[in-house]
Amino acid sequence: MDIERIRNFSIIAHIDHGKTTLSDRLLHRTGTITDREMENQLLDSMDLEKERGITIKAHPVTMYYTAADGLEYELNLIDTPGHVDFSYEVSRSLSACEGALLIVDAAQGVEAQTVANVNLAHNQNLAIIPVINKIDLPHADVDGVKRQLEEILAIPADEAVLASAKEGIGTEEVLEAVVRHVPPPKKTDAPSLQALVFDSYFDSYRGVVAMIRVFNGNIRAGMNVKMMHSNKVVEVKEVGSFNPKPYKRDALVAGETGYLSANIKSPTDVKIGDTLTESRNPSPSLPGFKELKPMVFSGIYPINPADYEHLKSNLAKLQLNDSAFFYQAESSVALGFGFRCGFLGLLHLEIIQERLRREFNMDIIATYPSVVYKVVTVRGEETEIDNPVHLPEPNFIATISEPMVKAYLMCPNEYIGDMMNLTGEKRGVIQETETLDSGRVILIGRIPLNEILIDFHDRIKSITRGYGSLDYEHDGYEPAKMAKLDMLVNGDPVDAFSLITHRDKAEQRGRALAAKLKEVIPAQQYKVAIQAAVGGKVIARETVSALRKDVTAKCYGGDVTRKRKLLEKQKEGKKRMKSIGSVNIPQQAFIEVLKA
Repeated sequence: MDIERIRNFSIIAHIDHGKTTLSDRLLHRTGTITDREMENQLLDSMDLEKERGITIKAHPVTMYYTAADGLEYELNLIDTPGHVDFSYEVSRSLSACEGALLIVDAAQGVEAQTVANVNLAHNQNLAIIPVINKIDLPHADVDGVKRQLEEILAIPADEAVLASAKEGIGTEEVLEAVVRHVPPPKKTDAPSLQALVFDSYFDSYRGVVAMIRVFNGNIRAGMNVKMMHSNKVVEVKEVGSFNPKPYKRDALVAGETGYLSANIKSPTDVKIGDTLTESRNPSPSLPGFKELKPMVFSGIYPINPADYEHLKSNLAKLQLNDSAFFYQAESSVALGFGFRCGFLGLLHLEIIQERLRREFNMDIIATYPSVVYKVVTVRGEETEIDNPVHLPEPNFIATISEPMVKAYLMCPNEYIGDMMNLTGEKRGVIQETETLDSGRVILIGRIPLNEILIDFHDRIKSITRGYGSLDYEHDGYEPAKMAKLDMLVNGDPVDAFSLITHRDKAEQRGRALAAKLKEVIPAQQYKVAIQAAVGGKVIARETVSALRKDVTAKCYGGDVTRKRKLLEKQKEGKKRMKSIGSVNIPQQAFIEVLKA
């Protein structure tokens, strides 16, 4: 196809604004899929994606469309994820395009993730076509959304296409707008092949399959290509495109998107954002590549220790499809053998755990999520700690720095006070406030990543009755008064319950954990002390009462000293038992506490 008639575009939107439904309509209208093959959320292949209404992986697809001018165009669409955890994947997908369809829900309007994705698209200098979706809803406010487009995003509202992906309204207008407004690809001035890897997946027959966009030259089977960042040279076995299933082609030329398979065995060899070029006559790398680093860590252990090898092989399979997921073996005194896993964020963690349970039928338990702290020792050595067990003793630590995020909180005006209180409670600071329109504001602040891990998003939704939304980006490190909170049962620390927390919140966290443990630890023949300690100092305590046998039952009268003698004898026995006995915490107790 002539490069002037190729259009590469992606679809960006906040979660649940109708991005995947519109993709389905475009595929159907261009005849890429037949009526028989048509199903809802066609590009979301995972059950999890369909259930939650979110896109987790980017999906490219090639469509052919005859426009109003009578010419046939090749339209390459990349359906991108909408969640903040996958923003690097979105940025790489956008760098493979020249334009983007920005979808805004006519009922909900512009949200936090919409603003973030528009900024990503502006940074790549893409042509943005606004699409106001769900105009058929009874409470759709098209004029209000047009005002928001102009006031918040500075996008001319008269260019907006009105559509309803569900009803099929406006699909033709969207395709015509893509042909008219998205510029055709331009070749770079590189001396040879230049192709960007924007995603990859693992095929059990072909190995790692890389999804690519060709910027210069062409790529065909039999060529030797070099991957710039891993410095590996591979022979191309097959190239092709998606419709939406993969189909083979003779070659991919400048401007086109598709896939490449080259007998690549290990997914670590293919990095998202890498550049492919000819091995003998290499071109310079395309800009924007960065190594993905996990931000949130959690231990994943099999509930049945015999499942350890199964878990190991299943984690390896997940890593093949997800280059940002990281794991390594670790062991815990309480939970046995398991893995320390790294994730991009909390949704990423949730999805990996859910996929292990569903796709592989694994019974797993996850430890308290933690972030990466930078610790400077008194000798001046700097180390990164992602597991509380590895934190040095307090007298060896000079400073601990915790990761911060820049948070964008969008909410209706009447909830500003509640949102500020919530941010303060989470040790955050609101730095500026922007008015979006007559009804909503955006609060911009800095919050420690550790504080938004567990319930922050749920709290925002409940405070604002579902109208609030959150977007965040990482914003460096800041020194803080962090400490390791240990839970002691009968004087022995239990490493599975250790966590790093702020000193001001240690007592509250310790009391809550001790109270929960008191409920789940079974009673012994003697009293069991449950203590929360920071650096050797006990800050909270609960006691599990002893099981008591009535030793005085056989006394039926006589002198009181007989009863006292029997009780003293029992007391001595309990003391002796306590000094030699150990409390065996059942597996169920760990599961209960870690769930809570």
